[in-house]
Amino acid sequence: MNTPSSRRSLLAAGGASLLLCAAGCATRSGSPSAAAAALAPTGRLRASINLGNPVLARRDAAAGAAGVSVDLARALGAQLGVPVDLVVVDGAARSVETVRSGAADIGFFAIDPLRGEGIRFTAPYVLIEGAYLVRDDSPLRDNGEVDRPGTRIVVARGSAYDLYLARTLKSAELVYAQTSPNVVDEFLARRADAAAGVKQQLQADAARVGAVRLLPGRFMVIEQAMGIPAGRGEVAQALLAAFVELAKASGFVEEALSRHGIQGAVVAPAAQP
Repeated sequence: MNTPSSRRSLLAAGGASLLLCAAGCATRSGSPSAAAAALAPTGRLRASINLGNPVLARRDAAAGAAGVSVDLARALGAQLGVPVDLVVVDGAARSVETVRSGAADIGFFAIDPLRGEGIRFTAPYVLIEGAYLVRDDSPLRDNGEVDRPGTRIVVARGSAYDLYLARTLKSAELVYAQTSPNVVDEFLARRADAAAGVKQQLQADAARVGAVRLLPGRFMVIEQAMGIPAGRGEVAQALLAAFVELAKASGFVEEALSRHGIQGAVVAPAAQP
């Protein structure tokens, strides 16, 4: 029977052997200590958790953070046999820098070419949507209408949406908020024309502030992956890639999305060989 408990057991039992296989293929030493040394060289797995993306994590009074990314970090730590330390940050840019600098061993990021400098990504484990929010009386009705001269779009600095829009917009202007949870408030305060971000965050903000609406559809699909500092080498990359693939195939990611009440995000397909 493919129950949540059986899927958790599959990740716990199969995950350890898959990690050891990945370690053995790269190092010819398939021991738990080899796997732990590659991904958690300090003896503790330090996981950067970004609270700026509600699909992945939210603040939790007891544990500091809770969500899909936290569940994945704890599952990986259990397979490695090491304690997990959550390095909780409030935005994507800070999370990137935390992993890039080596202050954390793993992180959870939207895949983007600019972030590839100093970070190595796995294949994605979750796909989420980027959307626009406007005022009820805005003349904007479609995503294709946003990129016009004079249109100001508020976006979180350093977020996946910032990086994508900075590359693709031809006429509209980007206006920056410090973190994703502040985007809609900044949008209202500065009387901008649109706010860009995770659809779920914008939906929650729309219910909170009122008199705003989301444009239908999406302007981008975001591939959420795990990442490690680039200097960790091929062994750590193979280990993390193997972990992500099993987390998807076993149903662990799907179950985590359901357990945390996440709607509108889907499990990414298996990585192509």
